[in-house]
Amino acid sequence: MRHIASSVVAGIVFSVVVGAPALAQKKYDPGASDTTIRIGNIMPYSGPASAYSVIGKTQAAYFKKINDEGGINGRKIEFITYDDGYSPPKAVEQARKLVESDEVLLIFSPMGTPSNAAIQKYMNARKVPQLFPASYSAKWSDPKAYPWTMLLGTSYKTEGGIYAAYILREKPDAKIAILYQNDDFGKELLNGLKAGLGSKASMIVAEAPYEVADPTIDSQIVKLRHSGADVMFSFGTPKFVAQSIKKIGELGWKPMHFIPNVASSVGTVLVPAGVENAQGVLSGTFIKDASDPQWDNDRGMKAYTSFLAKYMPDANKADSLMVHGYLGAQLMVQVLKQSGDNLTRENVMKQAASIKDFESDVLIPGIVINTGKNDFAPLEDMQMMRFKGSKWEPFGEVIRGRSDG
Repeated sequence: MRHIASSVVAGIVFSVVVGAPALAQKKYDPGASDTTIRIGNIMPYSGPASAYSVIGKTQAAYFKKINDEGGINGRKIEFITYDDGYSPPKAVEQARKLVESDEVLLIFSPMGTPSNAAIQKYMNARKVPQLFPASYSAKWSDPKAYPWTMLLGTSYKTEGGIYAAYILREKPDAKIAILYQNDDFGKELLNGLKAGLGSKASMIVAEAPYEVADPTIDSQIVKLRHSGADVMFSFGTPKFVAQSIKKIGELGWKPMHFIPNVASSVGTVLVPAGVENAQGVLSGTFIKDASDPQWDNDRGMKAYTSFLAKYMPDANKADSLMVHGYLGAQLMVQVLKQSGDNLTRENVMKQAASIKDFESDVLIPGIVINTGKNDFAPLEDMQMMRFKGSKWEPFGEVIRGRSDG
């Protein structure tokens, strides 16, 4: 992948009060004290994946909400977030700055599979938590090899396998075409699909990679259409998934079309693609859709929409990326609560691996978060959904995935 130049968002620091139950003896590592917990973050505020930066903005707003409600044991969080432009070399540079110069206790929710892969060895060598990346690669759920890195959402490999199971059940004679981002993110979805298809992987009749620096993927879509496929997978980030939906519509092609959960935002992907082009598109989810009226009287969704109204009044409610950011922030706060006054990096990881039946405001009913010392995959479930009219409609039972870590 070509290096993408970016400028650093100069240490945006969001200060909030978050604390924990008192313990008999206080213990601290760099980044923590009686008054402060310093957390680092890396986001693509510029570059081809800049749509994801709303995740970091949502998390900053959520931490401010916790502060305004009295915090946790009087501690103040300094949330320091830098731009990496979706460039792995820049991500490494920013991680080093956060750990060695800013002396953060941990790095929370760094965005992107390539960027997280680039910093993973460094974070583990320094024994600094790399918690809940805004990337759902199975690489983040391997406690034996990487005991300082932990996944958040259902992994891309598991997600690909869930789509394979759906295809084998609903369209066993399918001819499959696949557009995929030519990096760790796109390849993991692709490999998860192939693994799920198993001996039926010959159903795949065409594949077309693209680079994140490519301006469009129109030529790849035209090529895939000519393959004779009647099922299409767009394994990409929001910009390119929106392009694929739009181009397929322009061509008058009508395949069964799947897109990944992380590129299923109505506001960021489907509206720009044209909702008329997105009708019938399929995906999987573990979070509620804030724009769906079915959740209007849901207690958790009411809490989420109240948060948006007060702390992000100009935000696009239809942008599901904010829901992902909110989910991660809620789980991070839970880990800090459980850590009490033992705010060492070792104890933070211990508590992250001790989550039991945690219910977020934004998780689909029936899906809860659990972790263990050998289970660094907090979420492993999804429910299928289909886009109809102007919103996603979940259908079928929650599908239990399988951890890869």
